[in-house]
Amino acid sequence: MDGLSKKVYMELALPTKEDAVSSQERILRALRSEFGQVRIPCRILRILYPLCEQAEWKLTATLAFNGQEWEITKLEAGDASGRHYGVCADLGSTTVIVQLVNCNTGEILSQESVYNEQIAFGTDILSRIFYAKDNAEHLEEIRLATIRSFQKAFRAIQEKTGVAPEDYAAMTIAGNMTMMHFLIGMDAFCIFSAPYAVRADRPDFLRAEELGFPFAGYVYCYPAKANYVGGDIISGMIATGLPDKEEIGVFLDVGTNGELVVGNRDFLICGAGAAGPALEGGSVKTGMTAVAGAVQYVKLDGQEFILDVIGGDEPRGICGSGIVDLTAELFLHGWVDIRGRLVPEASDKIRTVEGEYAVEYAPGLYFYQSDLDEFLRTKAAAGTMVEYMMNLIGVPMDAIGEFMIAGAFGTHINKESAVMIGMYPDMERERLILPGNTSLKGAYEMLLHRENLKRVDRIIEQMEYVQFGEVEQFIHLMDGARALPHTDIERYPSVKKRLKELGTWK
Repeated sequence: MDGLSKKVYMELALPTKEDAVSSQERILRALRSEFGQVRIPCRILRILYPLCEQAEWKLTATLAFNGQEWEITKLEAGDASGRHYGVCADLGSTTVIVQLVNCNTGEILSQESVYNEQIAFGTDILSRIFYAKDNAEHLEEIRLATIRSFQKAFRAIQEKTGVAPEDYAAMTIAGNMTMMHFLIGMDAFCIFSAPYAVRADRPDFLRAEELGFPFAGYVYCYPAKANYVGGDIISGMIATGLPDKEEIGVFLDVGTNGELVVGNRDFLICGAGAAGPALEGGSVKTGMTAVAGAVQYVKLDGQEFILDVIGGDEPRGICGSGIVDLTAELFLHGWVDIRGRLVPEASDKIRTVEGEYAVEYAPGLYFYQSDLDEFLRTKAAAGTMVEYMMNLIGVPMDAIGEFMIAGAFGTHINKESAVMIGMYPDMERERLILPGNTSLKGAYEMLLHRENLKRVDRIIEQMEYVQFGEVEQFIHLMDGARALPHTDIERYPSVKKRLKELGTWK
């Protein structure tokens, strides 16, 4: 492993009259051939005596890379090289996920997921941005909430493994631009407002102690390309290897915002735009995140819904993957037409509730016409991003090697359902790749493989950014993509075939 940290055991020669060099030089001399000029900070110099003598000059140095050189961050008596740990993290707006890694072997020893305590200042990012705008005290509240979220994950990891945060040698974090601003303690309003000149897009290596983390060393923060294409997407590029591939690929990460990268080793075009909270259960009246009680799978059998509920409990609402399934089943069985309108004559489960049509998918739980409208706007935004990019580079969809849908949402969604409603393109299903949490995977790769620093530089330099909100024809393209699966059904031959099989094709 050639990662961002090292633990080196040294058996040094004792000082003599013939070799009376300093303790500092004696350590540096042992490290110089492999690591070049190594920095020893003041707090390490202070413990050289009596540690070196007490350890009989048998020492383990923890070295952390700071972006320019190696630095000794910890000095221990004896051989402690086997205890080499690091952490990598995905800093999400809703969830913070942290992995403890054995940096000698690459083994993931523990993974913890905790709610981001920033939620106390707004469930959506924009509310948090406005809360902190031009208010130093509020900004500090959000920063401290971010750090507490990590500390909660650290404590849970320690309870499971016995490894304390003080034992971490290095840390890597990937997250969107707003999350990185809040982590550091920078006002994030610039991300949202023109001219979108952010405070810092390449924080790179920051001292853990300055951020508020309880270990000596550095935290590498993935850089961003633009205000809405953050470090989580750059991390995704490292995780998937898209910038190194010969075939043209598509990388799509859809949540409240949608980020897209299209390209290969020769070119990369990236863009971002608002998608909507519907895919994460937000803005749907009975929507919820994917926790116990959420409907995550739906099948329509005649007039009855077959549901799979997380935790096996009674359904309390429906999460993103369930919404995709439900929409697909309603459309395929003629309960929703191509325009995305509920058809009340199709079933007595569709009735007027609170002044609008709604379908009862579980006892007392309804999916409303307004929910469906919001969801279709979201799926149209995601589909239109891809369509616009493909038109921009002049490449047909059948020339794409892999179509990757990243993130937790993409991992749990049913591919077939997504194709049926036009959220994913109608292509060979094996080319629809669900790589999981690529933000976290890229953070893991960076922790263990320092050469990724150069890859990141090349990726950012190669990327060209498109702001979808400023594309004139984007709204027009979205109008066509709101239909199920699309106004041009010929783009979706497998959907047309399925509708004919079910007898709902007209």
